Amino acid sequence: MSDDFIYLDYAASTPVDPRVTRLMLECHESGFANPSSNHVAGRKSRAMIDNAAAQLAALLNVDPETLIWTSGATESDNLAIAGAARHRAHRGKHLVTLMTEHKAVTDVFGMLEKEGFEVTWLTPDESGHLDPAVFAAALRADTQLASIMYVNNETGVMQDIASLGGICREHGVLFHVDAAQAVGKIAIDLQALPVDLLSLTGHKFYGPKGIGALYVADRPDCHIEPILFGGGQQRQIRPGTLPADLIAGLGLAADIAASCLEADFAHLAALRRTLWRGIRDVEGVLINGDIDAGFPGILNVSVANVEGESLLLELEPLCVATGSACNSTNQEPSYVLRALGRSDLLAQSAIRFSLGRPTSESEVEFAARRYRDGVARLRDLAPEAAA
Repeated sequence: MSDDFIYLDYAASTPVDPRVTRLMLECHESGFANPSSNHVAGRKSRAMIDNAAAQLAALLNVDPETLIWTSGATESDNLAIAGAARHRAHRGKHLVTLMTEHKAVTDVFGMLEKEGFEVTWLTPDESGHLDPAVFAAALRADTQLASIMYVNNETGVMQDIASLGGICREHGVLFHVDAAQAVGKIAIDLQALPVDLLSLTGHKFYGPKGIGALYVADRPDCHIEPILFGGGQQRQIRPGTLPADLIAGLGLAADIAASCLEADFAHLAALRRTLWRGIRDVEGVLINGDIDAGFPGILNVSVANVEGESLLLELEPLCVATGSACNSTNQEPSYVLRALGRSDLLAQSAIRFSLGRPTSESEVEFAARRYRDGVARLRDLAPEAAA
């Protein structure tokens, strides 16, 4: 991708597809008008948004009217969880989530705890999976909302959303799914899946930053309260002038993704196999997550007796991560990996390789060599630690 670096951090953000960029530039020229305006320019902007809604709806197999535009997955998560919990408070104040969720979810539940809600924080097994039986046992008569991530942003672990959602339907519990790492990467049919609320963002599947969406199922019990106020846009659920250019870009990214889901998945699976073959013989290396039942675009590994931040520097010019990009300034070990039972030292040594549509076989082969050499060099510099 660049002469200066090799980008293997697609779980943090993806490059904007050139076709999306071209469309957005066209929108800057012809779709700049406020889409709420009734004149011809405003109607043109509105038409761009309607087209994008149809494209995203086709990817998810939903009615376009069930989609609410937001600034990204963080806002979508906040709107879904806080908006639903507050609206349904009369049904009960018990909520359920997983300890390995993204901060955009865990921090909202933490806020709701301060408002008087009770949260059950479930622990996954050592591979990162949530046992549906454990989930079902956590539900109570006063449970009104649960939130479980589809694909974990650090480990790539995929939860059994169909089973978990089915349990929620049986108990009358609203089910929210953070699908930021899943939409545009795996097939999602929301007509078949028992999901009430689903969050997504454009920049995880080659669309622009600053735009996302929230799916709100058209069901009698599925309602949310707004968290922003001012204006009547989007049925007053999420007011504000809609950015036609960003929305058009997300729509086209969704359309492109729909046409290459299978090819992308196979491409990523082949690349991850090559990468793992290249590093699996490093002494003390282990996979964080489940390589057999996880999203193939992510490989998270720890290694004994090596410090992660030092290894990150050794790996340059590789652009990889030691955890979630949202927590990259925090030197604490990953709370996700600690929830999987990793020691602080192993959690701190973790490196997340995340692969994408543009990633080549030669890039992952180089990454494997760089990882092996980096671990060996750090152990040579501190042989007593490696002993």
